[in-house]
Amino acid sequence: MKKQTIIALALLVGSFSFAQKSEIKDAEKAIKKSNFAEAKTAINAAESAIGSADDKMKAQFYYVKGQAYYANGTGSSADMDTAIESLNMVEQVEGANGKYSKDVSEIKQGMLNSFLTNANAALEKKNYAASSSGFEKAYQMSKKDTLYLYYAAATAVNGEDYDTALKHYEELKNMGYEGIETEYIATNKESNEEEAFPSKSLMDISVKSGTHIKPTTKKSESKQAEIVRNVALIYMNQGNDAKAIEAMKDARIANPDDASLIISEANMQLKMGNREEFKSLIQEALVKDPNNPELLFNLGIVAAEAGETEQAKGYYEKAIQLKPDYVDVYNNMAVLILGQEQTIIEQMNSLGSSAADNKKYDELKAQRSKLYEDAIPYLETTLKLRPTDLQAAKTLANIYSAIGETEKYKNMKAKVEELEGAQK
Repeated sequence: MKKQTIIALALLVGSFSFAQKSEIKDAEKAIKKSNFAEAKTAINAAESAIGSADDKMKAQFYYVKGQAYYANGTGSSADMDTAIESLNMVEQVEGANGKYSKDVSEIKQGMLNSFLTNANAALEKKNYAASSSGFEKAYQMSKKDTLYLYYAAATAVNGEDYDTALKHYEELKNMGYEGIETEYIATNKESNEEEAFPSKSLMDISVKSGTHIKPTTKKSESKQAEIVRNVALIYMNQGNDAKAIEAMKDARIANPDDASLIISEANMQLKMGNREEFKSLIQEALVKDPNNPELLFNLGIVAAEAGETEQAKGYYEKAIQLKPDYVDVYNNMAVLILGQEQTIIEQMNSLGSSAADNKKYDELKAQRSKLYEDAIPYLETTLKLRPTDLQAAKTLANIYSAIGETEKYKNMKAKVEELEGAQK
Protein backbone atom coordinates (compact mmCIF):
# COMPACT_ATOMS: atom_id res chain seq x y z
CA MET A 1 0.00 0.00 0.00
CA LYS A 2 2.87 2.39 0.77
CA LYS A 3 4.34 1.86 -2.69
CA GLN A 4 1.00 2.61 -4.38
CA THR A 5 0.57 5.82 -2.30
CA ILE A 6 4.01 7.05 -3.34
CA ILE A 7 3.26 6.39 -7.00
CA ALA A 8 -0.10 8.18 -6.73
CA LEU A 9 1.52 11.27 -5.18
CA ALA A 10 4.23 11.26 -7.81
CA LEU A 11 1.61 11.21 -10.52
CA LEU A 12 -0.27 14.00 -8.76
CA VAL A 13 2.80 16.21 -8.56
CA GLY A 14 3.55 15.41 -12.20
CA SER A 15 0.09 16.55 -13.23
CA PHE A 16 0.57 19.88 -11.44
CA SER A 17 3.92 20.35 -13.18
CA PHE A 18 2.36 19.57 -16.57
CA ALA A 19 -0.45 22.05 -15.93
CA GLN A 20 2.02 24.75 -14.95
CA LYS A 21 4.14 24.21 -18.03
CA SER A 22 1.07 24.43 -20.22
CA GLU A 23 -0.12 27.66 -18.60
CA ILE A 24 3.33 29.25 -18.76
CA LYS A 25 3.55 28.34 -22.48
CA ASP A 26 0.10 29.86 -23.02
CA ALA A 27 1.35 33.04 -21.33
CA GLU A 28 4.45 33.07 -23.55
CA LYS A 29 2.34 32.74 -26.68
CA ALA A 30 0.06 35.56 -25.54
CA ILE A 31 3.07 37.81 -24.86
CA LYS A 32 4.37 37.21 -28.41
CA LYS A 33 1.00 38.45 -29.67
CA SER A 34 1.15 41.42 -27.24
CA ASN A 35 -2.00 40.09 -25.62
CA PHE A 36 -0.85 40.90 -22.11
CA ALA A 37 -4.24 40.55 -20.44
CA GLU A 38 -4.44 36.94 -21.64
CA ALA A 39 -0.84 36.38 -20.57
CA LYS A 40 -1.60 37.64 -17.06
CA THR A 41 -4.62 35.32 -16.81
CA ALA A 42 -2.55 32.31 -17.86
CA ILE A 43 0.38 33.09 -15.60
CA ASN A 44 -1.89 33.73 -12.61
CA ALA A 45 -3.46 30.30 -13.14
CA ALA A 46 -0.02 28.73 -12.81
CA GLU A 47 0.95 30.64 -9.67
CA SER A 48 -1.00 28.66 -7.08
CA ALA A 49 1.39 25.70 -7.17
CA ILE A 50 4.64 27.45 -8.10
CA GLY A 51 5.98 26.98 -4.59
CA SER A 52 6.39 23.24 -5.19
CA ALA A 53 8.13 23.67 -8.57
CA ASP A 54 11.85 23.27 -9.09
CA ASP A 55 14.13 26.30 -9.55
CA LYS A 56 14.23 25.93 -13.32
CA MET A 57 10.45 26.21 -13.62
CA LYS A 58 10.31 28.97 -11.00
CA ALA A 59 12.81 31.04 -12.98
CA GLN A 60 10.79 30.57 -16.16
CA PHE A 61 7.56 31.41 -14.35
CA TYR A 62 8.84 34.67 -12.84
CA TYR A 63 10.49 35.67 -16.11
CA VAL A 64 7.23 35.25 -18.04
CA LYS A 65 5.23 36.91 -15.26
CA GLY A 66 7.56 39.90 -15.33
CA GLN A 67 7.09 40.25 -19.08
CA ALA A 68 3.31 39.89 -18.82
CA TYR A 69 2.94 42.63 -16.21
CA TYR A 70 5.52 44.95 -17.75
CA ALA A 71 3.57 44.73 -21.02
CA ASN A 72 6.32 46.44 -22.99
CA GLY A 73 6.01 49.51 -20.76
CA THR A 74 2.23 49.86 -20.98
CA GLY A 75 1.37 48.25 -17.64
CA SER A 76 -0.27 50.20 -14.82
CA SER A 77 1.72 51.48 -11.87
CA ALA A 78 0.66 48.47 -9.80
CA ASP A 79 1.52 46.11 -12.69
CA MET A 80 4.97 47.66 -12.90
CA ASP A 81 5.53 46.93 -9.21
CA THR A 82 4.56 43.30 -9.84
CA ALA A 83 6.86 43.16 -12.88
CA ILE A 84 9.80 44.51 -10.88
CA GLU A 85 9.18 42.03 -8.09
CA SER A 86 8.90 39.13 -10.54
CA LEU A 87 12.07 39.97 -12.46
CA ASN A 88 13.96 40.38 -9.20
CA MET A 89 12.72 36.90 -8.24
CA VAL A 90 14.27 35.46 -11.42
CA GLU A 91 17.69 36.68 -10.30
CA GLN A 92 17.02 35.43 -6.79
CA VAL A 93 16.09 31.93 -8.02
CA GLU A 94 18.73 31.30 -10.67
CA GLY A 95 21.54 33.65 -9.65
CA ALA A 96 23.51 36.14 -11.73
CA ASN A 97 24.44 33.81 -14.61
CA GLY A 98 21.25 31.85 -15.20
CA LYS A 99 19.35 31.10 -18.38
CA TYR A 100 17.29 34.30 -18.22
CA SER A 101 19.94 36.61 -16.75
CA LYS A 102 20.78 38.45 -19.95
CA ASP A 103 17.15 38.89 -21.02
CA VAL A 104 16.12 40.00 -17.54
CA SER A 105 18.98 42.48 -17.45
CA GLU A 106 17.93 43.98 -20.79
CA ILE A 107 14.28 44.23 -19.76
CA LYS A 108 15.19 45.82 -16.44
CA GLN A 109 17.48 48.33 -18.11
CA GLY A 110 14.69 49.30 -20.47
CA MET A 111 12.30 49.63 -17.55
CA LEU A 112 14.81 51.68 -15.59
CA ASN A 113 15.35 54.07 -18.49
CA SER A 114 11.60 54.40 -18.94
CA PHE A 115 10.99 55.10 -15.25
CA LEU A 116 13.72 57.75 -15.14
CA THR A 117 12.55 59.42 -18.35
CA ASN A 118 8.95 59.54 -17.13
CA ALA A 119 9.99 60.71 -13.65
CA ASN A 120 12.03 63.59 -15.06
CA ALA A 121 9.27 64.53 -17.51
CA ALA A 122 6.72 64.55 -14.67
CA LEU A 123 9.08 66.68 -12.57
CA GLU A 124 9.36 69.27 -15.35
CA LYS A 125 5.56 69.45 -15.43
CA LYS A 126 5.50 69.71 -11.61
CA ASN A 127 3.55 66.47 -11.41
CA TYR A 128 5.37 65.55 -8.23
CA ALA A 129 3.29 62.48 -7.38
CA ALA A 130 4.09 60.81 -10.73
CA SER A 131 7.72 61.90 -10.50
CA SER A 132 8.12 60.45 -7.01
CA SER A 133 6.50 57.17 -8.07
CA GLY A 134 8.82 56.93 -11.08
CA PHE A 135 11.96 57.51 -9.04
CA GLU A 136 10.80 54.98 -6.45
CA LYS A 137 10.30 52.35 -9.16
CA ALA A 138 13.73 53.16 -10.59
CA TYR A 139 15.18 52.51 -7.14
CA GLN A 140 13.33 49.20 -6.90
CA MET A 141 14.88 48.24 -10.24
CA SER A 142 18.38 49.18 -9.10
CA LYS A 143 18.75 49.12 -5.32
CA LYS A 144 22.40 50.10 -5.55
CA ASP A 145 21.36 53.48 -6.96
CA THR A 146 20.09 54.93 -3.69
CA LEU A 147 20.07 58.41 -5.25
CA TYR A 148 16.77 57.44 -6.92
CA LEU A 149 15.18 56.85 -3.53
CA TYR A 150 16.44 60.25 -2.40
CA TYR A 151 14.80 61.85 -5.45
CA ALA A 152 11.59 59.93 -4.71
CA ALA A 153 11.54 61.39 -1.21
CA ALA A 154 12.36 64.94 -2.34
CA THR A 155 9.68 65.00 -5.04
CA ALA A 156 7.14 63.57 -2.60
CA VAL A 157 7.88 66.54 -0.32
CA ASN A 158 7.34 68.91 -3.25
CA GLY A 159 3.99 67.25 -3.84
CA GLU A 160 3.15 67.53 -0.13
CA ASP A 161 2.81 63.75 0.11
CA TYR A 162 4.52 63.71 3.48
CA ASP A 163 3.63 60.12 4.38
CA THR A 164 5.44 58.81 1.28
CA ALA A 165 8.35 61.21 1.80
CA LEU A 166 8.70 60.12 5.43
CA LYS A 167 8.75 56.45 4.42
CA HIS A 168 11.56 57.07 1.92
CA TYR A 169 13.54 59.34 4.24
CA GLU A 170 13.32 56.82 7.08
CA GLU A 171 14.64 54.11 4.75
CA LEU A 172 17.49 56.37 3.65
CA LYS A 173 18.28 57.26 7.26
CA ASN A 174 18.27 53.63 8.37
CA MET A 175 20.65 52.59 5.56
CA GLY A 176 23.04 55.39 6.51
CA TYR A 177 22.66 57.12 3.16
CA GLU A 178 25.03 60.07 2.75
CA GLY A 179 24.54 61.03 -0.89
CA ILE A 180 28.09 62.27 -1.27
CA GLU A 181 28.88 62.60 -4.97
CA THR A 182 31.87 63.60 -7.03
CA GLU A 183 31.31 66.94 -8.71
CA TYR A 184 33.16 67.95 -11.88
CA ILE A 185 33.43 71.72 -12.21
CA ALA A 186 35.11 74.07 -14.67
CA THR A 187 34.89 77.82 -15.31
CA ASN A 188 33.14 79.01 -18.46
CA LYS A 189 35.61 81.39 -20.19
CA GLU A 190 32.83 83.52 -21.67
CA SER A 191 30.69 84.03 -18.57
CA ASN A 192 33.51 83.51 -16.04
CA GLU A 193 31.09 81.37 -14.00
CA GLU A 194 31.61 77.86 -12.68
CA GLU A 195 29.60 75.10 -14.36
CA ALA A 196 29.03 71.51 -13.27
CA PHE A 197 29.48 68.51 -15.59
CA PRO A 198 27.88 65.07 -15.23
CA SER A 199 31.21 63.31 -15.79
CA LYS A 200 34.95 63.91 -15.84
CA SER A 201 35.17 63.02 -19.53
CA LEU A 202 32.66 65.73 -20.52
CA MET A 203 34.50 68.27 -18.38
CA ASP A 204 37.82 67.30 -19.97
CA ILE A 205 36.35 67.65 -23.47
CA SER A 206 35.15 71.18 -22.69
CA VAL A 207 38.53 72.15 -21.27
CA LYS A 208 40.37 70.74 -24.30
CA SER A 209 38.04 72.57 -26.68
CA GLY A 210 38.92 75.83 -24.95
CA THR A 211 35.44 76.80 -23.76
CA HIS A 212 36.27 76.12 -20.11
CA ILE A 213 39.23 76.55 -17.76
CA LYS A 214 40.23 75.67 -14.20
CA PRO A 215 38.86 72.11 -14.09
CA THR A 216 38.41 70.80 -10.60
CA THR A 217 36.90 67.82 -8.83
CA LYS A 218 35.31 67.95 -5.41
CA LYS A 219 32.98 66.00 -3.18
CA SER A 220 29.47 67.24 -2.49
CA GLU A 221 28.28 67.67 1.07
CA SER A 222 26.59 64.80 2.85
CA LYS A 223 22.79 64.79 2.64
CA GLN A 224 22.38 63.09 6.02
CA ALA A 225 21.67 66.34 7.86
CA GLU A 226 19.11 67.38 5.25
CA ILE A 227 17.36 64.00 5.45
CA VAL A 228 17.03 63.96 9.21
CA ARG A 229 15.99 67.61 9.19
CA ASN A 230 13.22 66.81 6.71
CA VAL A 231 12.12 63.83 8.79
CA ALA A 232 11.77 66.14 11.78
CA LEU A 233 9.90 68.79 9.79
CA ILE A 234 7.49 66.20 8.40
CA TYR A 235 6.75 64.92 11.90
CA MET A 236 6.11 68.50 12.97
CA ASN A 237 3.83 69.06 9.97
CA GLN A 238 1.90 65.98 11.05
CA GLY A 239 1.52 67.42 14.53
CA ASN A 240 3.90 64.93 16.11
CA ASP A 241 6.14 67.44 17.88
CA ALA A 242 7.68 64.86 20.22
CA LYS A 243 8.97 62.74 17.33
CA ALA A 244 10.11 65.86 15.50
CA ILE A 245 12.27 67.00 18.40
CA GLU A 246 13.58 63.47 18.93
CA ALA A 247 14.56 63.17 15.26
CA MET A 248 16.32 66.53 15.28
CA LYS A 249 18.22 65.81 18.46
CA ASP A 250 19.35 62.46 17.03
CA ALA A 251 20.58 64.31 13.96
CA ARG A 252 22.57 66.74 16.08
CA ILE A 253 24.15 63.91 18.07
CA ALA A 254 25.24 62.30 14.81
CA ASN A 255 26.45 65.64 13.37
CA PRO A 256 27.61 67.73 16.36
CA ASP A 257 29.50 70.31 14.27
CA ASP A 258 26.69 71.00 11.80
CA ALA A 259 25.43 74.49 12.62
CA SER A 260 22.64 74.15 10.04
CA LEU A 261 21.03 71.43 12.17
CA ILE A 262 21.01 73.71 15.20
CA ILE A 263 19.34 76.39 13.09
CA SER A 264 16.79 73.88 11.83
CA GLU A 265 15.94 72.82 15.36
CA ALA A 266 15.71 76.47 16.36
CA ASN A 267 13.25 77.19 13.55
CA MET A 268 11.27 74.13 14.54
CA GLN A 269 11.09 75.33 18.15
CA LEU A 270 9.98 78.75 16.90
CA LYS A 271 7.15 77.20 14.88
CA MET A 272 6.10 75.37 18.02
CA GLY A 273 6.01 78.68 19.88
CA ASN A 274 9.05 77.95 22.04
CA ARG A 275 10.78 81.33 21.69
CA GLU A 276 13.23 80.96 24.55
CA GLU A 277 14.41 77.61 23.21
CA PHE A 278 14.72 79.22 19.76
CA LYS A 279 16.87 82.03 21.15
CA SER A 280 19.08 79.60 23.07
CA LEU A 281 19.67 77.44 20.00
CA ILE A 282 20.44 80.41 17.74
CA GLN A 283 22.99 81.65 20.28
CA GLU A 284 24.49 78.15 20.34
CA ALA A 285 24.71 78.17 16.55
CA LEU A 286 26.33 81.61 16.65
CA VAL A 287 29.15 80.21 18.77
CA LYS A 288 29.89 77.70 16.03
CA ASP A 289 29.37 80.22 13.23
CA PRO A 290 30.01 83.72 14.66
CA ASN A 291 30.10 85.45 11.28
CA ASN A 292 26.67 84.30 10.14
CA PRO A 293 24.45 87.37 9.51
CA GLU A 294 21.31 85.20 9.34
CA LEU A 295 21.82 84.13 12.95
CA LEU A 296 22.34 87.69 14.11
CA PHE A 297 19.25 88.79 12.20
CA ASN A 298 17.15 86.11 13.90
CA LEU A 299 18.49 87.03 17.33
CA GLY A 300 17.59 90.64 16.55
CA ILE A 301 14.01 89.62 15.79
CA VAL A 302 13.68 87.66 19.03
CA ALA A 303 15.17 90.51 21.07
CA ALA A 304 12.87 93.05 19.38
CA GLU A 305 9.79 90.94 20.07
CA ALA A 306 10.86 90.66 23.71
CA GLY A 307 11.11 94.46 23.96
CA GLU A 308 14.91 94.38 24.24
CA THR A 309 15.39 97.28 21.82
CA GLU A 310 19.07 98.07 22.39
CA GLN A 311 20.05 94.42 22.25
CA ALA A 312 18.10 94.01 19.01
CA LYS A 313 19.87 97.03 17.54
CA GLY A 314 23.21 95.50 18.45
CA TYR A 315 22.40 92.28 16.62
CA TYR A 316 21.10 94.13 13.56
CA GLU A 317 24.18 96.37 13.39
CA LYS A 318 26.50 93.36 13.53
CA ALA A 319 24.50 91.68 10.77
CA ILE A 320 24.83 94.77 8.57
CA GLN A 321 28.58 94.87 9.17
CA LEU A 322 28.86 91.29 7.94
CA LYS A 323 26.39 91.71 5.06
CA PRO A 324 26.03 95.35 3.99
CA ASP A 325 23.32 94.54 1.44
CA TYR A 326 21.09 92.63 3.87
CA VAL A 327 17.88 94.49 3.02
CA ASP A 328 15.67 92.82 5.64
CA VAL A 329 17.98 94.00 8.42
CA TYR A 330 17.71 97.63 7.30
CA ASN A 331 13.94 97.31 7.12
CA ASN A 332 13.71 95.70 10.56
CA MET A 333 16.01 98.32 12.06
CA ALA A 334 13.67 101.07 10.80
CA VAL A 335 10.67 99.19 12.20
CA LEU A 336 12.47 98.79 15.53
CA ILE A 337 13.24 102.52 15.75
CA LEU A 338 9.76 103.63 14.73
CA GLY A 339 8.25 101.14 17.14
CA GLN A 340 9.24 103.48 19.96
CA GLU A 341 7.02 106.21 18.53
CA GLN A 342 3.77 104.91 20.04
CA THR A 343 4.98 105.41 23.61
CA ILE A 344 5.97 109.00 22.83
CA ILE A 345 2.58 109.71 21.19
CA GLU A 346 0.72 108.33 24.21
CA GLN A 347 2.73 110.58 26.53
CA MET A 348 2.08 113.61 24.29
CA ASN A 349 -1.65 112.89 24.25
CA SER A 350 -1.79 112.58 28.04
CA LEU A 351 -0.43 116.08 28.69
CA GLY A 352 -2.51 119.04 29.72
CA SER A 353 -2.15 122.71 28.76
CA SER A 354 0.05 124.02 31.57
CA ALA A 355 3.41 125.65 30.88
CA ALA A 356 5.17 122.57 32.23
CA ASP A 357 3.06 120.31 30.05
CA ASN A 358 3.75 122.43 27.00
CA LYS A 359 7.48 122.24 27.67
CA LYS A 360 7.26 118.49 28.09
CA TYR A 361 5.24 118.28 24.86
CA ASP A 362 7.96 120.09 22.93
CA GLU A 363 10.58 117.74 24.38
CA LEU A 364 8.59 114.71 23.35
CA LYS A 365 8.01 116.19 19.90
CA ALA A 366 11.76 116.63 19.51
CA GLN A 367 12.28 113.01 20.58
CA ARG A 368 9.76 111.91 17.99
CA SER A 369 11.53 113.90 15.28
CA LYS A 370 14.80 112.32 16.35
CA LEU A 371 13.26 108.86 15.85
CA TYR A 372 12.25 109.87 12.35
CA GLU A 373 15.75 111.15 11.59
CA ASP A 374 17.27 107.91 12.89
CA ALA A 375 14.91 105.74 10.83
CA ILE A 376 15.32 107.62 7.53
CA PRO A 377 18.75 106.19 6.53
CA TYR A 378 17.56 102.62 7.09
CA LEU A 379 14.37 103.17 5.09
CA GLU A 380 16.26 104.88 2.28
CA THR A 381 18.71 101.97 2.12
CA THR A 382 15.83 99.50 2.16
CA LEU A 383 14.27 101.25 -0.81
CA LYS A 384 17.62 101.45 -2.60
CA LEU A 385 18.21 97.71 -2.20
CA ARG A 386 14.55 96.82 -2.83
CA PRO A 387 13.12 99.55 -5.10
CA THR A 388 9.64 98.00 -5.23
CA ASP A 389 9.10 98.06 -1.44
CA LEU A 390 5.82 99.99 -1.28
CA GLN A 391 5.60 99.99 2.52
CA ALA A 392 9.07 101.51 2.89
CA ALA A 393 8.17 104.18 0.34
CA LYS A 394 4.90 105.04 2.15
CA THR A 395 6.66 105.25 5.52
CA LEU A 396 9.34 107.54 4.09
CA ALA A 397 6.72 109.79 2.49
CA ASN A 398 4.92 110.14 5.83
CA ILE A 399 8.16 110.91 7.66
CA TYR A 400 9.26 113.52 5.11
CA SER A 401 5.85 115.15 5.46
CA ALA A 402 6.03 115.13 9.27
CA ILE A 403 9.48 116.73 9.45
CA GLY A 404 8.75 119.32 6.76
CA GLU A 405 10.98 117.93 3.99
CA THR A 406 8.56 119.14 1.30
CA GLU A 407 10.62 118.36 -1.79
CA LYS A 408 11.54 114.87 -0.59
CA TYR A 409 7.92 114.28 0.35
CA LYS A 410 6.75 115.18 -3.17
CA ASN A 411 9.32 112.89 -4.78
CA MET A 412 8.48 110.01 -2.46
CA LYS A 413 4.73 110.54 -2.91
CA ALA A 414 5.26 110.20 -6.66
CA LYS A 415 7.26 107.03 -6.01
CA VAL A 416 4.39 105.60 -3.95
CA GLU A 417 1.88 106.37 -6.67
CA GLU A 418 4.13 104.72 -9.24
CA LEU A 419 4.47 101.55 -7.15
CA GLU A 420 0.74 101.43 -6.41
CA GLY A 421 0.00 101.78 -10.11
CA ALA A 422 2.37 98.93 -10.94
CA GLN A 423 0.60 96.65 -8.47
CA LYS A 424 -2.88 97.18 -9.97
